[in-house]
Amino acid sequence: MASAEFTVNSKIYSATKVSPFIANYSRKLRIETNIRRKVKIEKTMEFAERMKKVQEKTEVALRKIQKEIK
Repeated sequence: MASAEFTVNSKIYSATKVSPFIANYSRKLRIETNIRRKVKIEKTMEFAERMKKVQEKTEVALRKIQKEIK
């Protein structure tokens, strides 16, 4: 079941031009092979700004598709 979830979350959709994971978290989905590897923690404001930009781009793409469908 986890592989199906990974597949859905990592697929780039033509309407939004991003995957659901990128739209939600503003970063690419990745599988860590070394769980103990230390990961840098982003500053909260930088993360929030990236999230805002991705969400704005996604919203524009969705509105465009909505107009085309009508």
